[in-house]
Parts: sequence; C-alpha cells; structure tokens
Amino acid sequence: MRYDPNKIEPKWEKIWDEKQLFATDTSDRSKPKYYILDMFPYPSGEGLHVGHPEGYTATDIIARYKRMKGFNVLHPMGFDAFGLPAENYAIKTGVHPRISTDKNIKNIRRQIKRLGLAYDWDRQVDTTDPEYYRWTQWIFLKLYEKGLAYQSTVPINWCPSCQTGLANEEVKGGRCDRCSHGVVRKGLRQWMLKITDYAERLLAGLDDLDWPEPIKKMQKDWVGRSTGADVKFSVANSDREITVYTTRPDTLFGSTYMVLAPEHEWVGEITSPEKKAEVDAYILASATKSDLQRTDLAKTKTGVFTGAFAINPVNGKKIPIWIADYVLMGYGTGAIMAVPAHDHRDHEFAKTFDLPIIQVVKPLDGEEVPEDGAHAADGIAINSGEFDGQTTAEFKENIARWLEEKGLGQATVRYKLRDWVFARQRYWGEPIPIVHCDDCGIVPLPAEDLPLLLPEVESYEPSGTGESPLALVEDWLKTSCPQCKGAARRETNTMPQWGGSCWYYLRYIDNKNQDALIDPELEKHWMPVDLYVGGAEHAVLHLLYARFWHMVLYDAGVITTPEPFGSLRNQGMILGISYRYLQDEAGAVYQTTAGKNSDDNWTHRETGVDLIEKWVPTAEVHWEGDSPRHPAHKDLLLEPFTTKMSKSRGNVVNPDAVIAEYGADVLRLYEMFMGPFEASCPWNTRDIEGVNRFLNRCWRLYGAERRGDQQTTDDLERLRHRVIKKVSYDIDTMGFNTAIAQLMTYVNELTKMPKSHVEDLKALALMLSPFAPHFAEEVWEMLGNTESTILQDWPSFDEALTVDDVVTLVIQVNGKKRGECQVSASVDKDTALAVAKEAVAGHLDGKNVVKEIYVEKRNLVNLVVK
Repeated sequence: MRYDPNKIEPKWEKIWDEKQLFATDTSDRSKPKYYILDMFPYPSGEGLHVGHPEGYTATDIIARYKRMKGFNVLHPMGFDAFGLPAENYAIKTGVHPRISTDKNIKNIRRQIKRLGLAYDWDRQVDTTDPEYYRWTQWIFLKLYEKGLAYQSTVPINWCPSCQTGLANEEVKGGRCDRCSHGVVRKGLRQWMLKITDYAERLLAGLDDLDWPEPIKKMQKDWVGRSTGADVKFSVANSDREITVYTTRPDTLFGSTYMVLAPEHEWVGEITSPEKKAEVDAYILASATKSDLQRTDLAKTKTGVFTGAFAINPVNGKKIPIWIADYVLMGYGTGAIMAVPAHDHRDHEFAKTFDLPIIQVVKPLDGEEVPEDGAHAADGIAINSGEFDGQTTAEFKENIARWLEEKGLGQATVRYKLRDWVFARQRYWGEPIPIVHCDDCGIVPLPAEDLPLLLPEVESYEPSGTGESPLALVEDWLKTSCPQCKGAARRETNTMPQWGGSCWYYLRYIDNKNQDALIDPELEKHWMPVDLYVGGAEHAVLHLLYARFWHMVLYDAGVITTPEPFGSLRNQGMILGISYRYLQDEAGAVYQTTAGKNSDDNWTHRETGVDLIEKWVPTAEVHWEGDSPRHPAHKDLLLEPFTTKMSKSRGNVVNPDAVIAEYGADVLRLYEMFMGPFEASCPWNTRDIEGVNRFLNRCWRLYGAERRGDQQTTDDLERLRHRVIKKVSYDIDTMGFNTAIAQLMTYVNELTKMPKSHVEDLKALALMLSPFAPHFAEEVWEMLGNTESTILQDWPSFDEALTVDDVVTLVIQVNGKKRGECQVSASVDKDTALAVAKEAVAGHLDGKNVVKEIYVEKRNLVNLVVK
C-alpha cells in the first residue's frame, strides 16, 4: 500500500496536541538549554505561501534533533500583528482590525500546525494583545525615563497614501515599502528614539556575534561610522557660525562655496531679501522629494544662491552660501563645505553654476584623474599653504590639531544613523503612554496604569491633519494629568509595528507573567537566543531595532545579556516562476496585466504596455512540447523566469494545496532538499514528485513482508553508522539538503535487500523524524514502539565503523595519474609508497625516482622521476 498522508498526518497531529509533546518546562535545569527562534509572521489575510515554511521547517528539524540529543528546547511561535495592512482592510471593509487579525491568526496557526511544526503553542504571543503591549508601553516608559525618547518637530518621510510618517528604513527607492506610493518630506511632531546614543555599541557588538558577514556589513554600513572634523565657518556680516562636518579636512583650502540643506534652520535668517522668493520656492519644491531622489547621483544638480557668504577659516576667503537638495539634514550638520576639485557631486554642481574649482590634492604617482576632473582619492597636498607636500593622512591629523588650537573646529566621529522616528499617525498600533498637560507639559503614565488600551472606534480613516484617527475620539482623547489631576490630552500618535517585534523573544520565555516583563532567573538561564532564523530582508530594520532595545533593557538591569541573538542564519528565498511574452511569427507581442485570467485583458504591444514590467500567472500557461504558450493564442511563446513570490505577480503557491495532494512531510522534505538552506531556489511542483517517490520507497521498507530479524550485513552496518554521523553533522551545520541526500543513499541500499533488519529500520525512522515527523511516528509505531520519536535518543554511531576498511589509492607519476589500487584505510606511508611503486612499475622502468610524495588525506601518491 502507498503511504496515505491525509489519513496518517492528522492522526499524529492530534496525538501531539493531546499529549502536549512540544511543551517546554522553562524551569527545568537538568538539561542544557537550547533556545531556537523564528522571525514571527505578520497575520495577513492571504495566510502563508510555500516560501514561509522553509525557515520554519529548518528550525523544526533542529528543535526536534536537539530534543533527541538531550537538550531542553524552547521553540515558540507568535504573531507580529499591529501595522497598516489590518487597518487598511478595516478602512476598506469596515471590519475591526481586531476581528480580521484574530481570523488571520487562526488560519495561519492552522497552517503551521498542519505542517507538523513542533511549537510550544502555550507560549504564543500576539503583539496586539493588551497583556503583551502593556509591556511594550512599559519599555517605552523606560526609554523616556532614560532620556532616550523625546518629542521633536522634524521633516520626515510622509506617505500620502498611508497618511503616516515612515522611518528611513521603510522607504525603498523613494517609495513607501508598504504601499509603493511616492514618499514626500513633511514637518510633523514626532516621537523620536535616541538610537544614535548606541551607535558605537551597535557596531562593536557585531564583532562577537555568529552572524553572516553580509548581514554584519549591512548593519555597519547603516550605522555608517566615519572619522573627520567639525569645522566652523563664520557668516560674513553676521555673528552666526555654520559648522560643517567633513571626512576630508585636508581639502579645506579647496572649498570654494558652501551648501546648506533646504531645511537648515538658518536659511531664512541669512538669505538676502532679494533672494527670498527664489529660496522659498526652492524649499517648497524640495519638500516633495524623498531623500533617495535628492541624493541620486545621476540627477541634474539644482540649487539657489542665498545671497550670503561664509568665511573659509583656513585662508579667510569669502565663499558663497547656496542651498541645494542633494544636502540632507539627516547626515552631518546639514551643511557642507564644497570642494569641487575633489568631490564628484560638488564638481558637477560647480560646473552647472560656474563656481570656482581649485585643486588642492595632487594624485599619487601613477594615479589617473577621473574623466569629470574630480580626484576624490588620497594624494599629496598642494595649494594648501604651510601644509603643502604632506600626505592626506598627515594633513588630516595636522589640520585637525590646527583647527582645535585656533578654536575653529575639532576632530570628531559621526554616524549616518539617525534617531528613530517612533510614531505613526494611524489607529492600529500601540498607544504611546504619554499625556500632554498645559501646566505640567509632557507627562508619562504611571506603570500601574498600563496597559493604555486602544479605544473602540467606528472609523479608521486618517484624520487628514497629520494626526492619527485617535485625535477624533474625544472620550478617549480627553483625560486627566497624572501629576496635577488637571485636564490633559492623550498622545495620539501610535507606535510603529517595530515596537512589538523588538522584544518578543523575551516574552516567550515567561509569557504568563503578570508582575514583570520577564522573571530574572528565567532570563538569566535562557538568554541569549541560541539560534535565530529568518529572512535577510530584516538585516537592518528589525535586527538593528531589537539590538537597540535589548541594550537599553540591559543598561536598565532588566536583562543580563548584552546582545539578544547569539547565532543568526538566513534562509534563501523560494522563487516563483512567472512568464513574459516573446514575439509570435508575425512579430506581434501580446501582453496582459498582472494576475488577470480572462482573455480580454490581452493587448498588443502597440497599446504601450511595458513588456518587462507585467507578469503572467503560472496557472494560465499551457505547455505544448518544450515551450509554454498562451491558452488563447497558441502561436504566442512564453519565456519563463524566476522572481519573488507575490500575489500581484500571480505566482504564489499555497501550501494547503500542496499538502492536500502530497502531505506535509513531502512538502517539508522538498523544501529542505531544493538546495542549500541559504540559497534562493525556484519552486517547481514537478520536482516534488521525486521526493514523494522517496518517501513511498521508505514506506515499503516497513511493510510486514519486508521486516526481518536476521542480522544486518557488515556493509549495511558500516553504512548506517556513516549515515548517522553525516546526517548529525549536516543538521548541526544546517546542511539539510545533503542530509536528505544521505538518507536517500541509505534507503537505496536497504531497498536492495530482500528484508531489512529492525536496527536499520529504527535508525532510519529516528533520522527521518526531524524531517518527516508524521511519517516517522507511524513507522516507529509499526515497529512496535509506544512512545513518540521525539522522546527517543538520537541514534549514536561508532567512529571506528564510519571508516572504510579499504580506500582507493591514486598514483601519479610527475603529476599525471598513472594508476590506482585498493589499500587498507589504515595504511602507513611506507606501505602506501611501496604498493604504489609496484602498481605503476611499468612507468618507472629506466627512470630514477627522485621524490616520493604521500598525501594521506587525499589517498594520493605522486612519484617524481627523471
């Protein structure tokens, strides 16, 4: 009989639930701990697609394996449920975000359980649960108490579609990362978090983490540490000084003009009356551009002269002060000294507006000046007074000292990292536990008044004033001041969804605690997380924010570890297959909009539809021979290519459909067998059939007619020990695809035997159990066992039996292979050389052996002759 997953898998899922086999006793100190964590999902209405289970299956394999290896394993799951999708859905349908969120959580939890994932569901957290966000609000109060949370009116990224502010990390390509609408700059009252105070620690802490180097580099680049100097430029005919930060103080003598960001606080003050209208118009136009648009190297440089001049401190020369949108307030001081001979952007700006260009760095011998004439590399100082002839490194050190002595500046370190915009003008988020009192000012709520609950509302529409919909809820908005008991107004901004995901790993450990965020003894035992698995797309946002909050809690004495995640691994992306059109024989190209299925959406190229930007869902494709074709236009060939799975592209595969046809264990095995865990691989439903055949071959081994009591052969016993060793190593190193390949090799050998020894079958069942747990439980029971595989010890191996008795010795003469022979695996050097010379004696006749080389690890002998 064939393996029937639809009958067997639900049976074991029910048993696991009833016996609570995946529950963790966090107070147990009798075993070593292992805390394995997944990046928890957002409960979207679409549920999971087949890309999500890849990481979850990997952690499940490791969790099951570690349990069998004697560890007390903590493997929890929860939901990051605040955010815009639920609120936008509420606006569209009138369904309360709480209702849609609960419905989506229920569905995703069903999908996860159907995959056989061994989570301790009693530890589930939901960031929208008041008992959870009570402690998110409590952490905010800690930040405020330490001066790390403050209010400021700042120009921020504003999404006109979502009607909310965005952090820099939430803007991709000048567009909102959530809705893809163009982002503009807008000045709004915001809550900010001083993540910049932790910039140096965020960098230094990376050195001791077992994280992928590309992720570390992305975090380092985002923090963006640089060394340079702050330099003071006085404004002519004014008592004002403008400080600029430069990483190249050695080029000060080449500064021929200054540029301020349009938002610089002194632009209005220093602008001459005749330039005011022009400057104001430029500032207004700049506000519609994102930071990315403003700093695009390819764009034509624009700017306006303010009519004011600054004094270059090293030579006393007057230089004009301009404003230009390629200078941002978000980095440095919002003002730059422009050195057009040695900076490409400054050079292009100077050329555009006919400003002076003075070379002050001579290229080193052999270096060529770029075509645009801006030599940005190090060199030798020229046209720089007493500093002429100094190298760039010498000049930097000496000019910093000179500036400090003269009171004109100082050496300094700066970061690209900006303070975190920690406010959203939306409803569906954690209320910020602050009130505004006319007499007392900003007043934090007492901790005993938490959680501050979201009010029930009928409308979730943004207010249109820049405030959240909470500003329209009068009964909730008006309150009393905790200090003076007078009238006060609640904070109407809510927290960004990142707040709840910054600390959830702590709450899993002690999620029922009513008195504290976490019990100190439990935290001390279980932290840090031993292995954190998730997508590389969270390299900056979530991971940087979580590390920051963790450091704050560490400084507050709430936790004992300086970093939250000891090891981090990223799974590759599972890619969907999409199609784009090629020309038919007549030269016409047909095209459709994304995700449409009806024929009347197909249009000719002459309509102007972009061939590259549109997609066709896999379900529409009909195959004829070797080429996919459009169902209604048989002469129209399609070109397949892989891309990220997306509902809009029509290439999403629902795991429910795959499970219904093949079962959860086949899906798990297939996703782990697709390729290396960290590599991106295309989804191909046809390849699942091969994994399905493998599991059915395993199934047949356990039939009553195949099981025997005879002793296993020596070869199979040795193979079993080698397979156990290799699979153990591969799970430890997350080489899941090679572990499955090794199991396939083992099954192939067992299949060749008329009957299988029970010890071989037991070992196979236990090794399969992390990968295909439902299957393994069923065959384990068929062997007469009554306790779950997860309660068994992982099979052991004898190292002596993993070494082959004989190995193949490769023999070279002058580096060319001339023969090979079989020798004992424990052969010594002298014996190997003697056997080798005898085996290739014909190639040695009449020649002198001048050197004998034996490479033991490669089983190689090379004889050098003359």
